[in-house]
Amino acid sequence: MHAHPELPSHKPLSLSRRSFVAGTATGALLLRPRSLSAAVAPTATVHQPLTPIGEARGIHPGRVVWVHDPRVLDWGGPTDGAWYEGEHLKQDRVDAMMSRAVRQLTGETTVAVAWDRLFRHFNTARGKGAVGYQRGEKILIKPNWVGMIWREGAVNPDTYTLVKRRDYMNTAPQMILALMRQLRDEVGVNPPDITVCDSLAYLVHEYHAILTREFPEAQYSDFAGKFGRHQVKPSEVPLYWSCRPEGVQPDRLPTCIADASYLVNFATLKAHTAAGVTLCGKNHFGSLVRWPVEKGYYDMHRGSFVKAEGRYREQVDLLGHRHLGAKTVLNLIDGLFCGKHPIDPEPRRMRGTPFSGDWAKSLFASQDPIAIDSVAYDFLRAEYEDYPRQPGADDYLHEAALAGQPPSGTVYDPDHAKAETPLTSLGVHEHWNDPLSKQYSRNLGTGRGIELVPVTLG
Repeated sequence: MHAHPELPSHKPLSLSRRSFVAGTATGALLLRPRSLSAAVAPTATVHQPLTPIGEARGIHPGRVVWVHDPRVLDWGGPTDGAWYEGEHLKQDRVDAMMSRAVRQLTGETTVAVAWDRLFRHFNTARGKGAVGYQRGEKILIKPNWVGMIWREGAVNPDTYTLVKRRDYMNTAPQMILALMRQLRDEVGVNPPDITVCDSLAYLVHEYHAILTREFPEAQYSDFAGKFGRHQVKPSEVPLYWSCRPEGVQPDRLPTCIADASYLVNFATLKAHTAAGVTLCGKNHFGSLVRWPVEKGYYDMHRGSFVKAEGRYREQVDLLGHRHLGAKTVLNLIDGLFCGKHPIDPEPRRMRGTPFSGDWAKSLFASQDPIAIDSVAYDFLRAEYEDYPRQPGADDYLHEAALAGQPPSGTVYDPDHAKAETPLTSLGVHEHWNDPLSKQYSRNLGTGRGIELVPVTLG
């Protein structure tokens, strides 16, 4: 497939790949943490900072809120018990982080008005009119529970308890609880209309107990469906990979996702040894009713693991599908912890500003799925000198931002067997000016890219 021609230079939000890529020394220095020596310089192409591509989304286009609370967690590490047990993770402070995130994202003073504005803006954008949430509509929360994935031995399938990865960087049940409280108390969602699902995980008792203590009537779906959970089942809704593989079984979305009116994509802040990073885009690898590389199906790692640029990326199809990214009213990244998947069984402390050897203790929120992953990518790239810096680590963000004319030339249309309605830009991508200032073009008033809104809770 041939690449599309370069886009006109007078459209700054649709810069071509050629104009976006810059191997200048200035760009390399701006994206490189101060502690990085020349001996471990990144091998990937370094892209020019403050050069947005794509079309920003949101009430405040391209806005990403980063809430940091140094007091949200009191945990000394694996010898101090599990981080989610007892009083290590302060639920009241998690609630405050979630409250501040949605209010700051919308610019509203109350959580109820903030959510109403989110729903109305979202429904207007997808052609349903300026309507808010309607009672009876189902909302699905998609966490990243890869630390409890069914086939890697971290969970005893007979007892549904953790035997390994006890302190892994999963989406925290306390974070999900804070979100569910808002949906029930401020939006008016009946708990039975809320579903929490990661199709690849066993929802272990350790997490399930925290959630069901307050929300016993909510729906909890996982891989096996034991101990009162619901087992994920395929619907009739297909997903077509835009690389158009032949000779593979068709993919179907889980029924709970197909039946939902809205999704909340609740990813985690992690590097990845093969993909470079695993954020909101890759979180949907756990939104199908099969293992990503299951025999007989399309191998979802073929594109996401390629160490090159300008390639087809599965994350774009997932973020653009009408029942996945197109139904996502809010993108969240649980940044309480950070680490590298799959080599870290427990989180790593952060070196950069403002963490200084502490846990990340953060929460990110955005209506723009590409902007939030771009910001998280910059955090990971500044922190780690290996995997986020490998070639192609942020290539899916370029493909998604320019989905209508991607560098790979792929015609992205995950909703049809043959391309009928190609995707357009899924959001805006750019890199910050430097790891200390953490500013983007909208912060500086120089472009129509990302606006990072940092909030520190005292």
